[in-house]
Amino acid sequence: MSSKKLKTGASHAALTRRDLLKVGLGGAAVSMTGMTPAWSRDSNARGHIVIVGAGAGGLALANRLARRLPMAEVSLVDSKPQHWYQPGLTMVASGVWRADEVISDNQRWVPSGINWIQARVTRFEAEDRRLQLDSGDTLNYDYLVVATGLQVNYEDVEGFSADMIGQHGIGCVYDTPDHAAKTNQVIADWIDSGGGTGLFIGAPGAVKCAGAPLKMTFTTLSRLEDTGHRDQYDVHFASAGDRVFAVDFYNDFVLQRWQEQGVERHDHHPLRGIDASARRAWFDTPDGERSMDYDFIHIVPPMSAPDVVRESDLVWTDGPFAGNWLEVDQYTMQHRRYPEVFGLGDVIGAPINKTAASVKAQAPVVEENLVAVMNDREPTAEHNGYTSCPLITGIGKAMLAEFGYGNVLLPSFPFIDPKDESWAVWIMKDRMLKPAYYAMLDGRV
Repeated sequence: MSSKKLKTGASHAALTRRDLLKVGLGGAAVSMTGMTPAWSRDSNARGHIVIVGAGAGGLALANRLARRLPMAEVSLVDSKPQHWYQPGLTMVASGVWRADEVISDNQRWVPSGINWIQARVTRFEAEDRRLQLDSGDTLNYDYLVVATGLQVNYEDVEGFSADMIGQHGIGCVYDTPDHAAKTNQVIADWIDSGGGTGLFIGAPGAVKCAGAPLKMTFTTLSRLEDTGHRDQYDVHFASAGDRVFAVDFYNDFVLQRWQEQGVERHDHHPLRGIDASARRAWFDTPDGERSMDYDFIHIVPPMSAPDVVRESDLVWTDGPFAGNWLEVDQYTMQHRRYPEVFGLGDVIGAPINKTAASVKAQAPVVEENLVAVMNDREPTAEHNGYTSCPLITGIGKAMLAEFGYGNVLLPSFPFIDPKDESWAVWIMKDRMLKPAYYAMLDGRV
């Protein structure tokens, strides 16, 4: 790659081979997810624990509990045969990785001694401590961990459905490897057309990996610049509000960089719908309805907890998360009304906290507090809101944004400035975070 593209400056020079070896030998596993608390020995606590969801959170916790609670019964409920490394979807959609690089078999990650029930929950009956399954069976529990992940509500964008991704110039990096691969292809088709308008939609609220719309904009800009004809392409970014990142520094950085790169921004433009055949999008703005034509559009649909959670007694009933997300105490991860229930991962209603890094930071907190409750103790372990976003600012460079509740920066590496672009952070994203993630699934970090 050209030196112009990397543009790493002093930050690149300051990172030595030894620094990168530190990252590669386990530092990245900690950095992407916060320090793993050093909590206590195995427990002889008994009871039936049901974990709903075999995504990152459910598998990480299942592996931790398999070691921690040899006398307990642990059931894992999920019908999905495959596991998707979702932090890699932006790399697939940007043409850097193949889709098969983010796919593995769920069986690989399910620990021995765990009862994997390959079914889907159709109803939570919290008052009776039981679940109804699509197999027709009823599953009782003593303790419950809800780690279902979230659902992408494609239908909330008028005229849009998931089967449109890859057609009519429509891309969406969420929610599957297939969607990411099709997004890469429609971006390539737009670039090959020689010009036109690209429209990138910002997050409409709480979504998983809220930085993904920014990453897709930056990597596409890199691809456009590589053509040598950047001026033939118009690039627009439409935000639901007037910010693109929760932390002030990164918000200001992105907006300044986009101004330099000729990205036209449209604040307070929540996407209402599209006309796919006409390649036109509609927005509800403070000044009324507005339409924009596009040749390529990257859509970020609204997201929520799965309907089975939203329709249960476990959902938030008031406040900003009401009706959409699982109710938990954002520090202990314990349900606020059902003390035998915990939440983990994207499904919870809490500030930030919808990344793989959040899952890694939350899993040991859930483990420790669940063990405490099983031993008739008060939960005392606390999650500080840690999340991490390797903010890709172009193909070959990135910034490591690590922060927690209150948007306070929580950097892990003394040799990586969280406010500098770095080739090393790109290497972490491209080469090192996936092995760290898999170590998390195994419950080893």
